[in-house]
Amino acid sequence: MENLTQLFIDAGKLMLAGMVFVFAFLGLLIIFINQVLVKLAIKFPDPVNQNSRKKAKVKTSEQDGVSPQIVAAISSAVSQYRQKHNNKE
Repeated sequence: MENLTQLFIDAGKLMLAGMVFVFAFLGLLIIFINQVLVKLAIKFPDPVNQNSRKKAKVKTSEQDGVSPQIVAAISSAVSQYRQKHNNKE
């Protein structure tokens, strides 16, 4: 029984050592990749788009091509649907 306990302790130590090794390797890999990306970002910066500085205009329903009559018809249909289905509750 002591032999089995010792085997479990050794297995736990080996598992813990493996997990620490993988964690350290992945941490170093992340640090290395970030350092490379910083150097590449300095050497090859992103181009600045001049059109991105313009303010976006708020579109109205007339600019989208939807006429006020269609909006009124949809609103009326939704209102009728709600009145019809709220009475069943």
